[in-house]
Amino acid sequence: MDSPDYQATIAAEIPAEEAVRRIGQVPQWWTGGFTGMARAKGDRFTVRFGETFVDFTVAELEPGRRVVWEVTDCNLHWIANKAEWKGTRVVWELSSKNGMTEVRMTHVGVFPGAECWESCKPGWDFYVGKSLRKLLAENVGLPDGE
Repeated sequence: MDSPDYQATIAAEIPAEEAVRRIGQVPQWWTGGFTGMARAKGDRFTVRFGETFVDFTVAELEPGRRVVWEVTDCNLHWIANKAEWKGTRVVWELSSKNGMTEVRMTHVGVFPGAECWESCKPGWDFYVGKSLRKLLAENVGLPDGE
């Protein structure tokens, strides 16, 4: 059954372990407004876009298979429920076959009808679907919409 939560699937000719490492290189595909670490279970990091910030903890990490980021705090300044992402999870699931690694990202808790959906969906479409895909394939992403 398909999840109602936001999902994106990308693939690249890269080992799954390397894909996990590059997902953790957040400032190379999402934003230079990054502090902290996103490489190991228990790591904490923050992404910032002006007044907006999101704090994450790496809640799970199975090398080459799965990474889960949990949102511990946030300020989505452009919507009424500024803490809408708090308690949501960004789940990265990886599988490899014949030299290709597929990455499926699900933002559990962000779905059609959520207050941020109209801006979060195109944001994730770009940052995962274009920028992270480019980082996985070419080792150069498009952080901050470059």
